[in-house]
Amino acid sequence: MSLTDRLLRPLLSSSARPAVTHYDDAVGSRVELSVATLANWAAKTANWLVEEFDVEPGDPVHVELPAHWQTAGVLLGTWWCGGHVVAEAEGARVSFTGPGGATGVADDTAVVALDPLGRGLGPQGAPDGAFDYLSDARTAGDDFTPLIPVPGDTPALLGRSADDMLTAARARAEELGVGAGDRVLSTREWTLPGGVLDAFVAPLSVGAHVVQVSNPAKLDAHRTAERTTIDLTA
Repeated sequence: MSLTDRLLRPLLSSSARPAVTHYDDAVGSRVELSVATLANWAAKTANWLVEEFDVEPGDPVHVELPAHWQTAGVLLGTWWCGGHVVAEAEGARVSFTGPGGATGVADDTAVVALDPLGRGLGPQGAPDGAFDYLSDARTAGDDFTPLIPVPGDTPALLGRSADDMLTAARARAEELGVGAGDRVLSTREWTLPGGVLDAFVAPLSVGAHVVQVSNPAKLDAHRTAERTTIDLTA
């Protein structure tokens, strides 16, 4: 079973509750994704990767994106269809990059607009030969069922299998003091592999809510507004 299946299935019994809230203090934005909305974005991404790029279990998918609610959909969608998240674009089936990122290194490039309102790249569109992730993936299906089963030993992140990632995530959650129902305030970047593991996968693996803050300037206000219980701000 894929890492995404294992992370999301236990949460779907309370699908309306928040899973990821993203603040960007530089632009004053706040976006909250419920479990259902996060699963929907992950499904759209997985369907798009399979239908547009023929991604199969074990295929390398490069992700070079900041900690962001759109990155959450990219990572979970990639894992859901069995994609192997890697740090290098060369040789990858698809490369996810932000605006201004390098294109043409992987087989294909998907540019993630990182717009706080979820808009695509706008009239200028993606660079020649690249895809506008938000505009294109949003038309994909809202539900995902793998055409090819994703075994637990499929590589998920830098060679670590889905099974290993889940075990490591739960261990890190225990070390960090994160448990079910916690609201985790984080300013950590989702670097590969440690940042993604600690600040994203570990909280989800135990049913915690991630409150991710980019360009932090109002942490005390966010702690109060979100009633956070754990800080990952060091």
